[in-house]
Amino acid sequence: MATKVLPFYQRKHKHFGRDYRSAQSKYVVQEYSASSVDKKMSSTEKYIREESMIRGPEFLVRLRSHTVWENNPVKLFCTVHGYPTPALRWYKDDVIIDTVGQVGKYKVQSNYGVHSLEILRYVVQTRHKNPPSFFTTDQYCILSRIVTCGLGRSLFPTVSMLPEIKYTKIEITFLETFDVKFKAEGESVTLTCKMIINPNLANLQPEALWLRDDHLLKESKWAKMESGGGIARLTLPELYKDDEGLYTLRMVTKGGTAQHSAYVFVQDGPPPVPKAPGAPMDIKIHDANRDYVIVSWKPPNTTTEGPIIGYFVDRCEVGTENWVQCNDSPIKICKYPVSGLFEGHSYYFRVRAVNSHGISKPSKISEPIAALDPTEFERLKAMKLGGNLDVVTFHDDLEGSVSPGAPSHVHSSETDRTYVVLSWQPPDYRGRAPMWYYIEKCLVDSGSWQRVNTQVPVRSPRYAVFDLAEGKEYQFRVLSANIYGTSEPSKPTGPIKTQELRGVPSAPGQVVSTRDTKTSVLVQWAPPKVPNNLIGYYIDSCVKGTNDWVSCNHKPNKDTRFVVHGLKTGETYVFRVQAINEIGLSDESQESSPLSVQAALEKPSAPYNIALLHCDGTSMILSWKPPKRSGGAEVTDYYIDKREVSHHHWREVNIKPTKERLFKVENLKSGALYEFRVHGASLAGVGAPSEISKPFLCDAWNMPEPGPAYDLSSCEVRNDSVVIEWKPPVYTGHSPVTGYFVEKCKKGSDQWSAVNETAVSHCYLKVCQLEEGQSYVFRVRAQNAHGVGKPSTSSDSACIKALPGTKEIVCGVDKETGDLYMLFESCEMSEKSEFIWKKSYQEITDFSKGIVVKTEGNHSKLIFKNPDMEDIGTFSISVSHTDGVSASYHIAKEEMEKILAQSYEIRNPIIPLKSELAYKIVERGRVRFWVQAESISSAVTYKFFANSKEVVNSEMSHDVSTGIIEMVLDHFTMESEGTYAVQIQDGKAKNQSSLVLIGDGESPSFHAENRTTVFCCSRIVRNPRKREKKNVFLLQFSKKHQGIYKATISDDRGKDVSQVDISGKVPHLWKAIPSLLGSSAAELVIQCTAEGIRLQCSMKYYTEEMRIHWFHNGNKLSASERLRVGGTPEKACMEIVEPTEKDKGQYTIEIMDAEKTYSRSIELSGQVFNGLMFESSDRGKVVGGLPDVVTIMEKKTLSLTCTVCGDPKPQVTWYSNDKEVEPDDHFVVALDSGRFASLTIKGVSLEDSGKYTMDVHNKYGGEAVDITVSVYKHGDKVPDVKPTMSPKRVVLNKVSIPIPAPAPAPTPAPAPKTPAAAAKPAGRGPPPLRRK
Repeated sequence: MATKVLPFYQRKHKHFGRDYRSAQSKYVVQEYSASSVDKKMSSTEKYIREESMIRGPEFLVRLRSHTVWENNPVKLFCTVHGYPTPALRWYKDDVIIDTVGQVGKYKVQSNYGVHSLEILRYVVQTRHKNPPSFFTTDQYCILSRIVTCGLGRSLFPTVSMLPEIKYTKIEITFLETFDVKFKAEGESVTLTCKMIINPNLANLQPEALWLRDDHLLKESKWAKMESGGGIARLTLPELYKDDEGLYTLRMVTKGGTAQHSAYVFVQDGPPPVPKAPGAPMDIKIHDANRDYVIVSWKPPNTTTEGPIIGYFVDRCEVGTENWVQCNDSPIKICKYPVSGLFEGHSYYFRVRAVNSHGISKPSKISEPIAALDPTEFERLKAMKLGGNLDVVTFHDDLEGSVSPGAPSHVHSSETDRTYVVLSWQPPDYRGRAPMWYYIEKCLVDSGSWQRVNTQVPVRSPRYAVFDLAEGKEYQFRVLSANIYGTSEPSKPTGPIKTQELRGVPSAPGQVVSTRDTKTSVLVQWAPPKVPNNLIGYYIDSCVKGTNDWVSCNHKPNKDTRFVVHGLKTGETYVFRVQAINEIGLSDESQESSPLSVQAALEKPSAPYNIALLHCDGTSMILSWKPPKRSGGAEVTDYYIDKREVSHHHWREVNIKPTKERLFKVENLKSGALYEFRVHGASLAGVGAPSEISKPFLCDAWNMPEPGPAYDLSSCEVRNDSVVIEWKPPVYTGHSPVTGYFVEKCKKGSDQWSAVNETAVSHCYLKVCQLEEGQSYVFRVRAQNAHGVGKPSTSSDSACIKALPGTKEIVCGVDKETGDLYMLFESCEMSEKSEFIWKKSYQEITDFSKGIVVKTEGNHSKLIFKNPDMEDIGTFSISVSHTDGVSASYHIAKEEMEKILAQSYEIRNPIIPLKSELAYKIVERGRVRFWVQAESISSAVTYKFFANSKEVVNSEMSHDVSTGIIEMVLDHFTMESEGTYAVQIQDGKAKNQSSLVLIGDGESPSFHAENRTTVFCCSRIVRNPRKREKKNVFLLQFSKKHQGIYKATISDDRGKDVSQVDISGKVPHLWKAIPSLLGSSAAELVIQCTAEGIRLQCSMKYYTEEMRIHWFHNGNKLSASERLRVGGTPEKACMEIVEPTEKDKGQYTIEIMDAEKTYSRSIELSGQVFNGLMFESSDRGKVVGGLPDVVTIMEKKTLSLTCTVCGDPKPQVTWYSNDKEVEPDDHFVVALDSGRFASLTIKGVSLEDSGKYTMDVHNKYGGEAVDITVSVYKHGDKVPDVKPTMSPKRVVLNKVSIPIPAPAPAPTPAPAPKTPAAAAKPAGRGPPPLRRK
């Protein structure tokens, strides 16, 4: 039976792995280093025995043609086999390709007989007049070196027939590489690569080469290089803009190279003065000679600075630190010939740029250059003296003492606008004496020769002639001279024309930007039509919608393409380009089209972590994780392949792609082992298959414990915590899942530890107390009544370090609408990024409750139009197509209560009041009603009501500065008693306050009692048992009240009339009143009011016409806005509005008559002062929130809620129709945090209609507020209940305040007939009226 022989390349793939090649490498090294003839002969015998294996080279897969875009890479493949291994050479147009010399253009690879040539930057060699949109590649071909082993008749062929021994193939794999760097001038940077070298042979170590822009770098004080031990490092200790560029590490071995590249950006350092230009760069020295050199440089970018006026060139002799400026005025072009150097001395050079704001920092100094004649060594002559001795002399030493000959071949080596550099050939003979030159110039056709260097002799055959006219033609000639004479002039040059000003290049052409990575963009442009000695290009970028242009490169770029790095993912940019030459920068090109920074589309990477979730004996349920790299497009489809372990062919499971990462594979054989793999697909195509899964046995699961959880993911990575999410197991076991346990393990370790001791019921857990910067993996076990199930597959490793710029969710209440909102700002965005809001880590999909999501740019806001207690919980957000940007926020019950209260206050704003509605009798029956708000605007509106009727014909006013709103009511009588209220509206805010003023309900009778008291009122209560008589003052007696007074009283039995005539008796009475009142004055008492503190003195009678004065610490007081002086018919008062610390001290009232003065004093001490302030400010108050009228359908739930305050915390009592409400299942009374009072009536009925009262009280007093509740039946029309003014009744408790004993009165006063004022309860109104 014939045996089938496989081709060699298949056998090599199958049998020869990395271990074999490593062993062969050692063998080849030994063979390569051996030198004995015996070993060579043994090698000959070995190859003879392997004669049957020798095969000629053969192409299995040939090259194919490609069509590519210009400036894009292309890769050519072929497969070759043969034994011994053929050596390959690549050719282009029959010319061998130099892959080492053309750095950065070609890349050659060979693996297992598969060879590739990658052309990294393909450029079309010839351009057509009308170039097409695409080009076909030049013809490439590959040739194999044919190695044959011929067999002669001799048993041992000659050694020359043996194949050449090849060098060992050393593979280099980079483990860590350097990334793009952004630095500034003066800083340092270190570029490091870590690698694995296989095989790592001590005598075959790779060579590390560092290149910048394809130019080899050498060890110097500017560049420190280290290599060895699998590490290559380049350190640049002090950066200049000259150091900007593409840095490449190339590891060179005998068998090939491995390299890595990244760009280093170096921006300008801080300027010496603001807006000064950046430093020039790339200082070069040209045409060095005995006494002069030419210095050139490149201009800096001036995107944000003003245009450059010129440059200064400085020189410094080596060995000194003395820098000398070479030019007196700035030169405008980037080239300058420096003369006046000393022959044989070495110099450094540097350049500074100048603009209207100042001078830049100096550039990087040039390499040292020596001022020497380059032709000097041509005149040396060596003579042999015998042995090893030579005598070296100059040709000049052999010549006599004669004058020199004429120079020859005079020509211009460089021409500019204002100077010409001349070069010439020295004379053939010059004599022994030192020689110098004279240069003469002449305008063409003028015939007039003018000597140029009359003061400074020229010793080198190079000279720059300055101060020439621009655009003129000159002729030059040179004379040589020494101490013996001057030669004839040389032959004049032909006409040499100085250059005219060329100007800067024209603007570059169209700029096109295309996507590269998620932080970089490839920018390409057309070159300028007028280059004018183009040096390079500067590229600027700008965020769309702004005008803030930023330099992308700080060193001129020579190509018409540039990769701009350091951009923000998801941001939209525009780009522009400027061309530069030695004169300056061109105009800006047109801006490119806006481009959002995203990664270019590519096929997705392979899915991974295929897991078995359930098996019933004929089917399996699989899950897997999505590709780590989507390729810029969403992965939407998945394809599953299967095979039995004993088979080699894969079979498709699903022809139609599945969109979920959970799939049931059916029609399987029970007891068989299966392997699976998964492909991901997107718009870019179908990606690579996943790694083959573990072999899964198709056997039904019957264990009582649950199966594994799946789809573990991490989010909200912070510096010490991470949130782990998962999905519940598909197989729950014999009972439902009751909880989960999470386990953690450091990456690279196999030591698992439990995170939570108690199982959690939800599918997420925040893991805390982790090490910053450490990577962890996690797994989850589900639990049911029968125990803990098998663990899930491990999660991806999570590095515990927050993303730069990570923001948290901000929760608050909208000040305009009262809506609850959560705001999140993403630190990273892409064009396809979406915000996903979740509650309890489940995506929010129900928006019927008034939940709204608003997204703008990188901000997203979750708004709750109708927040309630059901919104308590954890809310989270994640941003798709980012590196895991996410955050969460937990709302607790206490915080939600505060949020709801704040929302209610915003939606139902109230105007905070400093004092409730109060009154004061002014004079002549006029009453002033006033209320004070904390603040009001000029647009405030208000209405006063008396007994539910609006008051329209009274004097009303307000003061914006103090917040006081007042109304003065004329002719206040007993008919005016009742309820007074004020309604205030200022914008959306409202408030109201009410006051109840009622009399005693009886009519007075009048009669004259005596001349001293003038008028008295007797109150008669008629009933069979009692007759009461009481005297009170009715009028404030004054001079204008003289005349005849009559009083009439009547009832059903008749009437009585009394009158008195006091005409002409007023002066007499007026003289007697002060003496009577002064002697009857009681001690001063202190009372707390709504606006401040009142000092009052009770007496039998008081009128404003009396001579009464008030004093504070001996200083007489006058009435003002803060000090209100007045009184009632039976007391004199002074009120201090908004008292301060300065109002402490002794207060005195003086009552004067014709003979003496009566005074009463009191000390307003700190303790008394503080006690009075506490009495008014700390009483129980209703801040707001209750309506006047509530209409509600029966069987609904009514909640009356408001905010209260007071210190100490007040007690709240609710009344229904003046009966205290007892809490039960129907009435629920609550007071949360001592601030939020509520009454909830569950299932209201018609019997619940009526008046409800809330009483707020503490030891300093309180308030009571009424609410009208109207309940109607289902289907009835909503009743139109007009709001009635709900009076807010204020009660000030009498608080024990220590008051120092009053000073004794000068004259003891008789005890008054009426009770002393101090014994009366505190109040804000006069005795005829009282407050309820």
